[in-house]
Amino acid sequence: MVKMKKIKSILNSLNTKIAVVFMLMILATIEIIGAYFTRQLEQSTIESFQTSIQIPTIITNSLATQLSKNTKKADEQLSQIVSNYNNSAISEIIVVDNKDVIRAVSNLNDKSRVGQRATNVGIKQVTSTGRQVTWIDSNNTGSNMVQITPLTVGTGANSTLGAIYVRANMQGVFDNLRNISYMFLTASFAASILSAILALFISRAITKPIEEMRMQALQVADGDYSGQVKIYSNDELGQLAEAFNTLSIRVERSQEQSESERRRLDSVLSHMTDGVIATDRHGNVIILNQMALSFLDIKEKEAVNKPITKILGLADDVSAQELIGNQQEMMITVNEGTPDEMILHASFSLIRRVTGFVSGAVCVLHDVTEQQKNENEQRQFVSNVSHELRTPLTSLRAYIEALNDGAWKDPEIAPQFLEVTQEETERMIRMINDLLSLSRMDRGVAKMDLEWVNFNDFLSHVLNRFDMIVKKDAEKGQEGEKKYSIKRKITNQDLWVEIDTDQMMQVIDNIMNNAIKYSPDGGVITVGLSQSQNQIILSISDQGLGIPKKDLNKIFDRFYRVDKARSREQGGTGLGLAIAKEIVEAHKGRIWADSQEGKGSTFYISLPFEPMSEEDDWDEV
Repeated sequence: MVKMKKIKSILNSLNTKIAVVFMLMILATIEIIGAYFTRQLEQSTIESFQTSIQIPTIITNSLATQLSKNTKKADEQLSQIVSNYNNSAISEIIVVDNKDVIRAVSNLNDKSRVGQRATNVGIKQVTSTGRQVTWIDSNNTGSNMVQITPLTVGTGANSTLGAIYVRANMQGVFDNLRNISYMFLTASFAASILSAILALFISRAITKPIEEMRMQALQVADGDYSGQVKIYSNDELGQLAEAFNTLSIRVERSQEQSESERRRLDSVLSHMTDGVIATDRHGNVIILNQMALSFLDIKEKEAVNKPITKILGLADDVSAQELIGNQQEMMITVNEGTPDEMILHASFSLIRRVTGFVSGAVCVLHDVTEQQKNENEQRQFVSNVSHELRTPLTSLRAYIEALNDGAWKDPEIAPQFLEVTQEETERMIRMINDLLSLSRMDRGVAKMDLEWVNFNDFLSHVLNRFDMIVKKDAEKGQEGEKKYSIKRKITNQDLWVEIDTDQMMQVIDNIMNNAIKYSPDGGVITVGLSQSQNQIILSISDQGLGIPKKDLNKIFDRFYRVDKARSREQGGTGLGLAIAKEIVEAHKGRIWADSQEGKGSTFYISLPFEPMSEEDDWDEV
């Protein structure tokens, strides 16, 4: 099989084709010339042979004279003339009169035929027409030329006295022609061999530069531009080789520029913070950068050659041509309803050639999730602030209008109205102060007075305050005050952390107050403090109603309340946990909650902690 392929490859090569065509052309030329030459040689030889066997006029005249006498002596003269005529080519001579009677023969063995009538059709034709007849007679014994010449005296209708029949053997002539043909064939064969060798050299001289150009073209196709085609001459092939070398150099430069531009483009695309998608004119994706794949949460093989509408998750009734043609800007939501939800702003632009033909489009995806979230939070914040301020202001307005209408004169109602007015005013002041604190934290202008504190002692100090409040309420015997107890699970190890004591006390107070508010009467609040690697973990657990699982991730949002009606009854602003989160994160810590409905909630605070050895201690002077 391999051998057959190799033979087929050789036969299909241009080198072989040129050699074969050149050799066939030479052979055809030789054969045409040889056929013409052989034909002309044959005709010339036959004509020369025909001339050589022609009986001389003097002899034909003598034979005609003797025929005119018609005597016995004349017959003897005829036989003597025929016998004495010497021509090695002639094998037989017969003389007949105008009555077709044989009068003399050259062959002594055929003398018995003298006096008999000749039966040869040619003789009768010559004696009747007086015109010479010549033909070649070929049979089993060989080839002979027959020439019958009329014997005449004078002119006129009765001038033909008879005819002389001459037969000559042409075997030698044809042998000579055959030998000449064999010589010509031998020469043609030798010329064919020489022409084949010459054709191979010529075709090789032509195809070698072409083969080198082909090999160089394959190297160029593989990206290797180092080779050059050798120039053998200054003819057309040499000029073609020189042009090819020039083309190779220009292609290399163009490829280097294209590769440089491609690398630059790839670098730009890969480092862009926006997603980029390129499509063909049919709207099928051809290129995506890594950011686009990350935004859309897909793999490259899943996106390439797919309609961009499908990749962007658009409705089925939106076609790619319509999307690209209108160049609309739109918002696309990815992973909607999940924690990884992302909002992308998609803008489109067309890719046009110099002729104006649209060959594709580019879609740029910009992540506006945070922007949309901030805008939504701002709108929600303004709405919440407006709502939170409207409630106490509406209440204040109602009570003030009532007092203005004369209720201040009633000694029982007036103090109650003034007390409510004072409470609502204090509530607004607390909310405004909280908003100012959050504003300072957002702008990064909130100052922190950091100091190293033994967090065990600090926490005990804060909890002691709440124990004292419970004790005082019990001593006063105040009714309606909620009773609770604090259970401590605090490590004995000294845990030194760097904190702003006022801000951290505000955080713990906020969480403790929430635990007290939402715990049942007589409930237990458990406070734990432990160390985990380079973190201290503070936990505060209550036995309240708990927080639904769907609300756990939102309780640290501003103005968010699980039970809004109850929160307002407790006097909360909805900003306490948001402030606590900002303070803890400012301390490079983290705050989170865990809860089960009906079983209470636990709030955790982790703060960075670096163990201190004895070598780290110092004495004050």
